[in-house]
Amino acid sequence: MATQRLGIIMHGATSRIGTTQHLMNSLVPIMQEGGLPLANGDRLMPDPILLGRTPEKMAALAARLGIKRWSTDIDACLADKNDALFFECAYGGNRVELARRAIAAGKHIYLEKPVAESMAEVLALRDTAEAAGVSHAVMQDKIHLPGLAKLKTLLDMGYFGKIHGMRLEFGWWVFDGEHIPAQRTSWNYKKALGGGLVLDMFPHWRYVIEHLFGRPTAVTARINTAQPKRWDEQHQPYDVDVEDEVRSIVEFESGLVGEVFSSWATRIRRDDMLVVSVDGDKASAHATLHDCFVQTIGTTPKPVFPVQAPQTADFFSQWQKAPDLVPFKNSYRQAWELFLRHLAEGTPNTASLLQAARGLQLIEACYESHRDRRWVEMPAL
Repeated sequence: MATQRLGIIMHGATSRIGTTQHLMNSLVPIMQEGGLPLANGDRLMPDPILLGRTPEKMAALAARLGIKRWSTDIDACLADKNDALFFECAYGGNRVELARRAIAAGKHIYLEKPVAESMAEVLALRDTAEAAGVSHAVMQDKIHLPGLAKLKTLLDMGYFGKIHGMRLEFGWWVFDGEHIPAQRTSWNYKKALGGGLVLDMFPHWRYVIEHLFGRPTAVTARINTAQPKRWDEQHQPYDVDVEDEVRSIVEFESGLVGEVFSSWATRIRRDDMLVVSVDGDKASAHATLHDCFVQTIGTTPKPVFPVQAPQTADFFSQWQKAPDLVPFKNSYRQAWELFLRHLAEGTPNTASLLQAARGLQLIEACYESHRDRRWVEMPAL
């Protein structure tokens, strides 16, 4: 058994998601376990170099995580032939430019979403990577959430029979910052800084619904700004110029029609912050982040509509929780492991930049639908 080293440039390591999900919950545990086991018995050992702008922050984070290497010099990092992969999760709006520089330096690229602001940009970046002979991928963590993984298993088993409906509901109330601090940073609500609910979350919803239900072919969407005024981190008021609520209907290649609702201005009265529901003639399901609740035709109650008195039935208790059949592993880590195996073993690349382009296709279709008040077709990519 041999250990194969993979040098990874971690640009944006000190960002919230970079530190918690990509390092603490993904690469660091793999390193602590002696590397990622490969099919031939070898182990792939990630060797990250943390890359950022502030030396004090980089040194502190490296010491905290037990990582030996850090830098503030992106040119030196890209020039180092010992590091083969460039990962980008920093906030700054120049992801495509950084990715092109990495490709020119001969690096594979792995990018957080949104990769770019347009589908054309992503497809052009993909063509550049393909021409350079480097691998490319976008982070797709949500399909590895336990609840959605259980739902996918049931779908693959044909558990629901003929499916006639699906719904994806997501969101929570984000305080405006006037009296109670907001849970999201102010840039999320500013168009010039890359804000907006569609750009932020619909890249996820594209790969989630396609993974579960097949290719979406058309969408109609209504976009809204529920909270037009907010207060930033310095408690200064500002006008919101992006959407914080989206209602959409999606048609699929199979003929299925589904709903996707997302909001940063809704109060939760459902099982979780994200729920994906499926209705079929044999069974239904409600999948949350970690659980999946099912009800079959044989256990479906026959309720009456009580107009004379309050409802007495406890509908939540009439559902059965699907069992945990495999151990839980962080969803970001699972996405990392898939791409690391692709680099080391040549396994299929299930999250290439073509997936990122499909996410931008849905984003652009939603904006176009809202602007023109019509259905928008989404041709196969």
